[in-house]
Amino acid sequence: MPFQLGTVCDVSNTLAPWLLPDGYGRPALAALLREGSLVTEAGRFAVRRGATRRTRRQTPYAARAAARAAEPVLLIPGFLAGDWTLTAMAAELRARGFRTYRSQIHANIGCTLNSALTLEARIEQIAERRGARVQLVGHSLGGMISRGLAARRPDLVAGIVTMGSPMRAPAAHHAVLTRGVRVLNRLSDAGFSTLMSADCVGGECAHLSFTESQEPLRADVAMTNIYSRRDGIVDWKACIDPQGEAVEVRASHIGMAVDPRVIDVVSSSLLRHGAASSTPLSVVETA
Repeated sequence: MPFQLGTVCDVSNTLAPWLLPDGYGRPALAALLREGSLVTEAGRFAVRRGATRRTRRQTPYAARAAARAAEPVLLIPGFLAGDWTLTAMAAELRARGFRTYRSQIHANIGCTLNSALTLEARIEQIAERRGARVQLVGHSLGGMISRGLAARRPDLVAGIVTMGSPMRAPAAHHAVLTRGVRVLNRLSDAGFSTLMSADCVGGECAHLSFTESQEPLRADVAMTNIYSRRDGIVDWKACIDPQGEAVEVRASHIGMAVDPRVIDVVSSSLLRHGAASSTPLSVVETA
């Protein structure tokens, strides 16, 4: 079915059908039960964090500082989430020498195009301040937005790490999220214009966002796609981009933000991206 501007298409009366291409599906109701492992994953992080603190206390002060990573890192939360959901990951990355920044998103419930524009300005600010291209770490919707930003602004973005981000099929998610989207659409229609509207998931806005997230990346923009077959929220197959390096983890969708095993993958990916893309911002701008 071809896309037509000005129309709102229908998948569960909300999402455009081209957001769910053939070959991808929506997780069954029972899949949501797998998200219960978040408790275990959070506990695993607490244990790791406690061990790290004990080791730090036993280390001489002069030897505590970790080597600074090359690029700054911006963390972008998922749908319905805010920066607070990535606080644990940010703290762990800082302990490993990364300079992390918040997206300044309190709740990711607005128009994705507007969010992308706001984040683009944020990336420009960070890049100018640090004199380096920025690496993006995005969870779920945050990873989808990151993918579009990386395609649009390779002069500012050195690499991206996505976690459970269904870039290939944004509508390949559990029905509970569709209901959340529908609520936001209705509130937007009622006058709350800053919230995600029907156009953001079924009209021109959605089409532009989706198209941008499929654009090829420049050769010097690295990408790692973290996915889990235990994901109870999105179809894991939709999280694998042919241009990226796919890394499978064993974690729930929500738990990816706190599971230390996932944080290990994020950390190693950022280091690998940094080593592969060491061009200073000034050189990129004048090339």
